[in-house]
Amino acid sequence: MPLFDRLKAENLPTWQAYTRHDFVRRLADGSLPENAFRTYLQQDYLFLIHFSRAYALAVYKSQTLGDMRNALEGLKAIMDVEMDLHVELCAGWGISKDELERLDEASETMAYTRFVLETGLRGDLLDLQVALAPCIIGYAEIARENRAATPSGPAGSSYRRWIDEYASSAYQGVAADFASWMDKTAETYLTDARFPSLSRIFNEASRLEADFWQMGLR
Repeated sequence: MPLFDRLKAENLPTWQAYTRHDFVRRLADGSLPENAFRTYLQQDYLFLIHFSRAYALAVYKSQTLGDMRNALEGLKAIMDVEMDLHVELCAGWGISKDELERLDEASETMAYTRFVLETGLRGDLLDLQVALAPCIIGYAEIARENRAATPSGPAGSSYRRWIDEYASSAYQGVAADFASWMDKTAETYLTDARFPSLSRIFNEASRLEADFWQMGLR
């Protein structure tokens, strides 16, 4: 069984609390308050800055040039695609890129990003990949599950734009490539004795993702 599937099965209630959170459900049907989405999107921009650092750390933690190239591709996907989506959507509310970068981080943003970075600094490449996986693969799963959604309301087009970005073949490919890369790393690093530790990392990262949605709602 692929490592991601093992981790998901081991932590299914926490995983579903994240991928089927009320924020996601209401985004899909259009009932999510626009302010909740705007708050999430602005904090997610800051989140992606730190995730870029995590991918840069993955370059350092890599043992082969192939791993370094995979980490670099992930870094480019964040900085050249995901962050541009956030800038585009926030521009519709009159929020500039400079304003985004000057925002204060919410405690949920700090908790999640520092957890990922600390996990990567403390551990090896596989630890870092497992901490990153709920975000990268989770967004792909959420978008697939809501591909047919037709969000209504004044912010419906923005919600549809968000779903389309993560449901796109390009992003789905990024997530699939990441899962394959994690499996390849696991061939070198994973042992039966180590799996419980990786499962705890996955569970915590998934829980922090759910907290991030809740931040938007609150």
